[in-house]
Amino acid sequence: MTADDVAALAGELVAMIARDDATRARLAADGSLFAGYHPEMEAVHRTHAARLVELVAAHGWPGRALVGDAAASAAWRILQHAIGEPAVMRRLAPVVAAAAARGDVAPAEAAMLEDRIAVLEGRAQRYGTQYDWDESLTAMVPMIGVEAPDTLDARRAAVGLPPMQWRRPVDPDQAAHPPASWAARQAELDAWARARGWR
Repeated sequence: MTADDVAALAGELVAMIARDDATRARLAADGSLFAGYHPEMEAVHRTHAARLVELVAAHGWPGRALVGDAAASAAWRILQHAIGEPAVMRRLAPVVAAAAARGDVAPAEAAMLEDRIAVLEGRAQRYGTQYDWDESLTAMVPMIGVEAPDTLDARRAAVGLPPMQWRRPVDPDQAAHPPASWAARQAELDAWARARGWR
C-alpha cells in the first residue's frame, strides 16, 4: 500500500467510528438508545461490519503498524459493535488475537472482544469486561459470570486491565432509562441472542 492508501484506510476507519459515536450520542440524548437494540444503531453496526470485512480481506487486520493507534482502535471498536453479525465476530476474533500476540492490537481490546463473544454465546467471561444491570437496577455488574474469579485479576493484569470492579455505577444516560425489570431484560437479551444465532 502507498502512504496515501494507508492514510485513506486510517481515515475511513476513524470516520466510521465517529459516525457510530455520533449516532449513539443522538439516540442516547432522547432515550431511545436504551429501549432494546435501536434499529438505526443496528443499521450502522451492520454497515460498518460489512465494510470492515471488505477492508480486512483487502489489507489484513488494520492494526497499529499499518494504520496507527487511533485507526487500529477504531477497527477493533467496529468489530466489538458488530453484535448482530455472529459469523463476522467469530471469524475475526482469532485474527485480532493473533494481531494482539504480535503487538499490533492492544491486548485489552482482544480480551474485551473475547468476553463479548462469550457473553453473547451465554458463556462466562474470561476477563470480566462486559457489564449490565444488576437485579436491583442500581448498578452494573459482570454479565453471565466470570471464569475462575480467584485468578481473574492476574488474567486482567496480563492484558493491561486494572483490578476487577465487581459493581460499577450506572452511566447517567442509562440511569435515566432503566429497564422495566431485570428478569424481563434478561429474557430480552437471551431472545435477541438466540434470534441472531449466538445461542
